Amino acid sequence: MKFGVSTFVTDEGIRPGPLGAALEERGLSSLFLAEHSHIPASRESPYPGGGDLPRKYYRTLDPFVALTAAAATTRELTVGTGIALLPQRDLIHTANEGASLDLVSGGRFVLGVGIGWNREEMRNHGADPAVRGALMNEQLEALTRLWTQEQAEFHGRFVDFDPVYAWPKPAASPHPPIYVGGESTAALRRTVAWGDGWLLRPHTTPDEIRQAQDWFAEQGKPDVPMAIFGAPADEKLIAGWAEAGVEHVTFMLETAPESGTLRELDEFAAFVQRYAG
Repeated sequence: MKFGVSTFVTDEGIRPGPLGAALEERGLSSLFLAEHSHIPASRESPYPGGGDLPRKYYRTLDPFVALTAAAATTRELTVGTGIALLPQRDLIHTANEGASLDLVSGGRFVLGVGIGWNREEMRNHGADPAVRGALMNEQLEALTRLWTQEQAEFHGRFVDFDPVYAWPKPAASPHPPIYVGGESTAALRRTVAWGDGWLLRPHTTPDEIRQAQDWFAEQGKPDVPMAIFGAPADEKLIAGWAEAGVEHVTFMLETAPESGTLRELDEFAAFVQRYAG
């Protein structure tokens, strides 16, 4: 099993370059970054975690920029979005940013995607929350064309463009892995249709994971790679996920200045050594 971290990189915490280097120095394998372009002041959508929205949500750096900085200070670290809010992003810009990041990192980029929960944030981007799932389905299909075809075109209900040249192409072949976030039926179907992996949250039980893997196999897609986003350093939980076939666990790293972050990374690294030993 591989271990990494998931976090929010903000202007108030450790910078992504030193964070990436610190992860690699400690033998951790990945960095997955959350995305929120802004937080509307209206705050109509309830925070899924309950209570007040944490401060880090208001101050998140662009994940593609931050991951590029982390890639520049590392040689092997996997850099991923966890998650990119695809329905509120311009698709062609996202294709270019993702391909550019994959190219400069030497093929180390993983695109984690999700539909998002903050409806006001989506509306500010011109996205209709009611159809965000259908929109993202088209975006994922169009994205793979932009990444893999000499001249890509797509004509759908929400995404529509005539033949275009979209360069650079990613370093990874045929394209960076796309991990679909979420545990809903729609997310599982999306994983089968357009995903290369499944990005799930730590409340998902081993039994639920096994049921999902059985369903994937029934759909003709067995052995879907799975990663846990934002897990606690809990040996019993991780052992259960490992038995269910999870290959990659990322610990939730709290946003903090560099000194505090390095102490927490030392704790994660020590946990991994104990678990592996």
